[in-house]
Amino acid sequence: MNRLLASFLVAAPALLALGGCAMVPPTPKPMYTATLPVEPAAQPQATGSIYADQQSMELFADPRAHRIGDILTITLVEATQASKKAATSTSKKNGNTLSSPTLLGQGLRIGGKAADSSLASNNAFDGNGSSTQSNQLTGEITVTVAQRLSNGALVVRGEKWLTINQGEELVRISGIVRPQDIGNDNIVPSSRVADARIEYVGKGTLADSNTRGWLSRFFDSKWMPF
Repeated sequence: MNRLLASFLVAAPALLALGGCAMVPPTPKPMYTATLPVEPAAQPQATGSIYADQQSMELFADPRAHRIGDILTITLVEATQASKKAATSTSKKNGNTLSSPTLLGQGLRIGGKAADSSLASNNAFDGNGSSTQSNQLTGEITVTVAQRLSNGALVVRGEKWLTINQGEELVRISGIVRPQDIGNDNIVPSSRVADARIEYVGKGTLADSNTRGWLSRFFDSKWMPF
């Protein structure tokens, strides 16, 4: 009984840590925070002209996002499928026979039997393994331009929170977009986003129902001694 109590006291901190990790909700990340446009240092003085170069009156410019703080929409068209299969089969047989030595023309005998000896071995191995994984994510998320690189590429980032019934869904994305990949409707597919980092997580009743409990995860962890 004392040994059982001691084992429980040793495992209790690990159990509490696993339980705490299961209840931690998604936290805000600065790398996905929306970027505001750069405001001019000072207000331009009135010159009596209708057009002012400091203002955002681009009557004939391309409406696609190209400045820091501009907004564009990313269409999520992620679909991945991976399959792997391996099979290995080996076989090895060995056989050796040693005849009894001969002394004075007579074979050596022990207990009336010839002192012959033989060795034999038979080893075989047969292994098979396969793995299949498929993921799909569709939808749209609107992001902002966080930085314009020297080659004209745009660093974009953003997130979207959805509260539906008894749960919350969070979609986050960041990456680099080429201006020529942005359509006339200011939309770019996620397959054209370089260094894309996409997160899709949730919390609430539905997310908890699809998550194993902390005790079950403890029995499958490396801390389980059996």
